[in-house]
Amino acid sequence: MGTMHRSGLAPRRTNENAKVIITTILGIVFGTFIGISLPSLSFKINLPSALISSLDVALSDGKLLSARDDKSPEHFGSRKFPQIYVPTNPRGAELLPPGIVVAKTDLYLRRLWGEPNEDLKKKPKYLVTFTVGFEQRNHINTVVKKFSEDFQILLFHYDGRTTEWDQFEWSKSAIHISTRKQTKWWYAKRFLHPDVVSAYEYIFIWDEDLGVEHFNADKYIQLVKKHGLEISQPGLEPNNGLTWEMTKRRGDREVHKDTKEKAGWCSDPHLPPCAAFVEIMAPVFSREAWRCVWHMIQNDLVHGWGLDFALRRCVEPAHEKIGVVDSQWIIHKVIPSLGSQGKSENGKAPWQGVRERCKKEWTMFQNRLADADKEYLGRMVKG
Repeated sequence: MGTMHRSGLAPRRTNENAKVIITTILGIVFGTFIGISLPSLSFKINLPSALISSLDVALSDGKLLSARDDKSPEHFGSRKFPQIYVPTNPRGAELLPPGIVVAKTDLYLRRLWGEPNEDLKKKPKYLVTFTVGFEQRNHINTVVKKFSEDFQILLFHYDGRTTEWDQFEWSKSAIHISTRKQTKWWYAKRFLHPDVVSAYEYIFIWDEDLGVEHFNADKYIQLVKKHGLEISQPGLEPNNGLTWEMTKRRGDREVHKDTKEKAGWCSDPHLPPCAAFVEIMAPVFSREAWRCVWHMIQNDLVHGWGLDFALRRCVEPAHEKIGVVDSQWIIHKVIPSLGSQGKSENGKAPWQGVRERCKKEWTMFQNRLADADKEYLGRMVKG
């Protein structure tokens, strides 16, 4: 019986083997036919942008290639891109895959050769800007030496003279922007957009006539961080060019955040000019504070007068986050260099016209701010 059982399975196994052989032969024939008929097969898979922007692949001569492998310009240019719309992208970039969007930039200087990731031996942490004329070159040279390699130097030139500054070695690695007869706030609005300077923790926007014999930039940054100041300035030497009590240096402390002013000047001890106040002469902004302040600068009000009284709107609580650093102090030399860039009209000296414009702008800024508040509050009531 055992022999009969084994001989009964033999035909069945022979049939199964034959089927396998036939199927294999048919597969080879079909594959050969496809290979001859379609030497190059291209196809694209589009997935939702939240998962993957696109996947382009090509099958050529039996080799699977990705779009990244095919580096020829003509092939890249003729590629069909997937249909993309990403509403969370920055405005104007909705048609781009998120992975290629670079919403912010910086002022780091880069080489024209080599590997991009090897361009920067060190990234500056802070940005220092001066609005300068060439006549103040020796003074600015002294000031710049107070800032270490952690500070990127940027010069705004209001007299159009830039290349002459290369007599100083540091100037060759500084950034130079030149437009004649413009103020630092005109420059700041146009060239210091928050998305351009977001790489820097603090931004110094200084005048050109500041003495720094008693100032060390690295120590200043340490004190600003220690005391939580989002908007600050160095204390001013009391006997030189002082306008407000708040900015006067105090010799018995590192930092102060309030003061006493003339009778009737401060309705609230936590408000300017008794607190939450620094001047526009030598302000230092944190990255976060500058993002707000930049938006408050008006395009046509180039002198910035009145801005110092409104800075408190950009940090909370302002009387705690705005202050004066006393132990790192400066001297206002009161050099009216920008005033000479004005124009003599109606028998008035150039500096007189500049001063009148400053005062007009202060009034205009105050009125605009009051109107903006009124309009906003009105909408809230109606809403």
